[in-house]
Amino acid sequence: MKPAPFVHHAPRTLDEAVAALAEVGHDGKVLAGGQSLIPVLNMRLAQPAHLVDINRVAGLDTVTVTDGHVRVGATVRHAALQKNDEAYAVLPLLRQALRNVAHPAIRNRGTTVGSIAHADAAGEMPSIAVLTDAVMEIVGPGGRREVAAGDFFEGPLQTVLEADELLEAVRFGRFGSTTRTAFIESARRHGDYALAGVGVAVDLEGQGRDAIVRSARAAYVSVTDIPVVIDLSEAVVGQSISSRWDGIDDLLQAGIAPEADIHATSEYRRMLAAELTRRALTIATTEEDA
Repeated sequence: MKPAPFVHHAPRTLDEAVAALAEVGHDGKVLAGGQSLIPVLNMRLAQPAHLVDINRVAGLDTVTVTDGHVRVGATVRHAALQKNDEAYAVLPLLRQALRNVAHPAIRNRGTTVGSIAHADAAGEMPSIAVLTDAVMEIVGPGGRREVAAGDFFEGPLQTVLEADELLEAVRFGRFGSTTRTAFIESARRHGDYALAGVGVAVDLEGQGRDAIVRSARAAYVSVTDIPVVIDLSEAVVGQSISSRWDGIDDLLQAGIAPEADIHATSEYRRMLAAELTRRALTIATTEEDA
């Protein structure tokens, strides 16, 4: 199938993009990378009368690294952010997660901010947004506002964005120097949506093999309706980096409630999430390039 007819808008400035969205309202959709939107249009699961294409808007394709965050503009491609060495140096978790996003062809076109705005619980980047305490920079006819990642997602494919608003950028928060991260997922085939996935951030006390866990947090893929952060500290604080991470299963039994589908039962997804969490904790605390 092909998309239903629509009017294509190609603004050149952010003000023009906002004006176009204000004009079309609920009849419009924002087009950036299109790797989530175009399949939906092709299957006619959505039939907007207008597409506001922001690819020509100047200034949305930049990655900025500061002392507190990594700011990613709305048209930055997954591949560009994945290859950005400055961002990797201060926040390795971005690259760790991005290399799991679909296939290279999709990463070359798809946008990180667009993936977050799409709010698919099976997507990697919404989970990274909440794990890093990211801030969403939103612009609309009423001006600008900022929303914490934890307050941004309202449900599957649902966010606090109004129809006439644009997610201009996402500021991913940086971790302290003693925090190590890792991201791991399991899919039926490489590039498929994950059956389950997890990103972890582990704060360590001490050096080398004598280091112990001071705190740990995790965010999950494909096992919650919206991306949430689970504090793992209760199960792992005080354990050495050679630990078996006992207690993870009981913690996730209460913390996540994955749905069953044709690929996996709810219980299998919960068990898989727990095993992936143990592996991610081990990777984060023992490998040089997690």
